[in-house]
This record gives sequence, C-alpha cells and structure tokens, in this order.
Amino acid sequence: MAVGQLLTLEGQSAVVTGASSGIGAAIAIALGAAGASVGVNFRSERDAGEAIAERIRSAGGQAVTVGADVAHEQEVLSMFDEVAKAFGRVDIVVANAGLQRDAKVGEMTLADWSRVIDVNLTGQFLCMREGIRRFRAQPAPARSRALGKIVCMSSVHEVIPWAGHVNYAASKGGVSLLMKSIAQEVAPERIRVNSIAPGAIRTPINRTAWETPEAEQKLLKLIPYRRVGEPEDIANATLWLCSDLSDYVTGATLFVDGGMTLYPGFEDNG
Repeated sequence: MAVGQLLTLEGQSAVVTGASSGIGAAIAIALGAAGASVGVNFRSERDAGEAIAERIRSAGGQAVTVGADVAHEQEVLSMFDEVAKAFGRVDIVVANAGLQRDAKVGEMTLADWSRVIDVNLTGQFLCMREGIRRFRAQPAPARSRALGKIVCMSSVHEVIPWAGHVNYAASKGGVSLLMKSIAQEVAPERIRVNSIAPGAIRTPINRTAWETPEAEQKLLKLIPYRRVGEPEDIANATLWLCSDLSDYVTGATLFVDGGMTLYPGFEDNG
C-alpha cells in the first residue's frame, strides 16, 4: 500500500476536544483535510468552533460543532452521541482540551487546583473511556488497521518541573501514565493510544511568552531548534498518529518541542 493511502483518514470520524482555537483547531483542520469527518468541540466559544467547522466544510470535508465541558461526564457522553448521530460512528479521539490557572503553590486555591485537574486529566479520562466504549460497540472500520485511535495532549511538563504551575504539571504528569496504562490495557483489541507532548507553541494560552521580540528571545533560549512551534507542528504529528502510517505505535509519547526536553541549559556543559 502506498504512503498516501496509509495517511488518508477517509471513511473515519473524529472527536477533537478544545477545537475552537489554537492546537485543537489546527488538528481538526488537518484531520478534515485528510478525509475524516470531524466533531469540533468547544466549551463556550460557539462562533469560533463553527468557524473551524465551516473551514473544514468549505475545503470539501464534513464537520459539526459540539459544545461540551469535558470535565462533566454527561456532557462528554452527549458530545459523543452528537458526533455518532452525525457521522454514524467514532473512530478517532483527540483529547486536546486543556487550560492553565497559574499561581505559586502558597497562593493557589483549591478551586484552581481542582479545575485544572478536572479538565486536563479527568476530562481526558472521560473522553478516552467513552471512545473505547464506542470502538468496541461498532463494526470495525473498513479504512483503518486499528479498531480505534486515541491521541492525548500532554506537554513537555509531564517531565519538566514547572514552578508556579504545579496544577498544570501534575495534570500532564498524570496524562503520561493514564495514556500508557490504558494503552497497555486495550492494545490486544487493536486500539492504539498515544500522546503528544508539545513544547512552546504559538497559541493564545501562552501569548505573553512570545508576543514581543524580547519575550520571544528569552523563550528561544529554552529551545535548541531556535524557533517557537506552530499549531500546525502539533497537527501534523497528530495526523501521523491517527493514520495507518503509525499502526505499530501505541503507548508512546511523541515530544514535539524543538528540543526543549534536551536540557538546553547544559548545551555549554552546564
């Protein structure tokens, strides 16, 4: 089979959470361009989600918008119901929704701790669990070697400590073993579960880190490849993990970080 045939997602449908902006939007557009029908999830920005869905449709793809807060079980179930109703099935889950509520540990409120854990970790669990249930309950896909595919969105901060962001770092460290443990459990069913760990990506969530030349130069000191990542860098990696090109890959974290996890502080021998 040719490489192009392995990369196509035609005949498959995907749920992409947090897809109204940033990394999630780029992923939804990339999956749609590869032939997948896409459920574009948003939490509150319906117009932004609909703009992404319309972009997919205007390029010849299929897309619907689905509102849900991934931290709430019933909303997750309803989201999957809507996508399955629109497209007949769910073959791919990209658990991308996430947020930050930053504070030093002494000033961090329980509410901010809980909200980040609820969205970034529990939300991924709920979406992964429902995806697996759907994969098991429907006929095997005709255009995929795997019964189903899940991509979790982690971060370089699953391995790099991040003072002042303990809730975020803890949530992403949790995603690492959540992904690996589920991947181990469902691999015999030919369900593939992987994650992507982005480094510094040019999105609204970290605008202050790159929006001025001074801030960007400071950030680049942490990136051996000497450029800030773009949402499309993560989208391309996600597309690969969702395609048959990566069919023998499961339980893996793909770091897409320009070398941020290479400990650049030691590049001159420390």
